[in-house]
Amino acid sequence: MFDAPTHIDLAPHCSLSVRGAVLFFAGVAFATFGIAGIATFLGFWPVLPFAGAEMLLLGWALHSNMQRRFERETIDISDTEVVVTYARGNPARVVFPRHWARVKIRRPNSPLHRSHLVIESHGRAYEVGKFLTEEERRQLAAALRSQIGGMNQSPALSGAGSPDQFS
Repeated sequence: MFDAPTHIDLAPHCSLSVRGAVLFFAGVAFATFGIAGIATFLGFWPVLPFAGAEMLLLGWALHSNMQRRFERETIDISDTEVVVTYARGNPARVVFPRHWARVKIRRPNSPLHRSHLVIESHGRAYEVGKFLTEEERRQLAAALRSQIGGMNQSPALSGAGSPDQFS
């Protein structure tokens, strides 16, 4: 008996548009270099290189944050296997036998760090949902556990076939 495979798409929250990021950076740069220019005019010239360093750091941080828009993870669960595909740069594909796969949430070593949601089997583990919030990670873990089951138990897949969206 073959049931329809389950497909889950994961994507990070990216509420800032490219236009918004450019406008934010331009506004902060205008204010920073305006104040630094006045300070330089008054003789406090060391302020200007620090203002430039701040803008370089802010530009790098905005660029790194905007690159997260291209991260995508998909989890496909069929009767026999669990396939995790991660796409950003070089796409990675990890396949686990469904019957032996386990879903675990690993607690962080420190309360300041996030937990890790992993799918593991036969000594291999792959973390999914790195960009999700703690609550979303727990919801995804519950959904995966209901679809994958524990080791040596594979529940029947729901025949809905509609993709779930965690983003």
